[in-house]
Amino acid sequence: MKKWVFVAALAIALSPSSARADWLLTPNLGTTFATPNGREHFTYGVGLGWMGDGILGWEADLSYTPEFFEGNDQQFDFIDGSNVVSAMFNVIAGVPLGGQFGPGFRPYFTGGIGMLQSEIQNEDDLFDVDSTDWGFNLGAGAMGFMTDTVGFRGDIRYIRAFQDLEADFDVGDLDYWRATAGLTFRW
Repeated sequence: MKKWVFVAALAIALSPSSARADWLLTPNLGTTFATPNGREHFTYGVGLGWMGDGILGWEADLSYTPEFFEGNDQQFDFIDGSNVVSAMFNVIAGVPLGGQFGPGFRPYFTGGIGMLQSEIQNEDDLFDVDSTDWGFNLGAGAMGFMTDTVGFRGDIRYIRAFQDLEADFDVGDLDYWRATAGLTFRW
């Protein structure tokens, strides 16, 4: 985790400064779907990003999804607690419709790599599975600003773990879709 904090700090420090660049902070809420157990799950997180005066930018995206592996039928459910945490570093490619200042609309595509941490516990403490894997995400969304500093953002992303990044680039079994929306602050 220290390595990711260092990489994020280095990216912020090396980001080109431009009079028309935007920093973006988006706390968000949403849902996951097409999960391994077929259930939808509440998810929440935050994104911190930077968009230049052109079409490219970057973001660090962190999300937490509680009860991710728990089933629908509580009578036969042996899982007491489970969650998935994703920490991704993404590239953003956005169309600068509406300009960088004031009200405007900006659709974008995003994709990147990072870490997926999953945890499963049962109620009798017979097992506790804790796994951290490399993963990737791909998605699209839009930002709409009502003022110079406040707007809304929504997107949908496909998130998947790699099976074994050191041996090859095969994809793993953990995959799901996530749709979120949030209030965006721009400065």
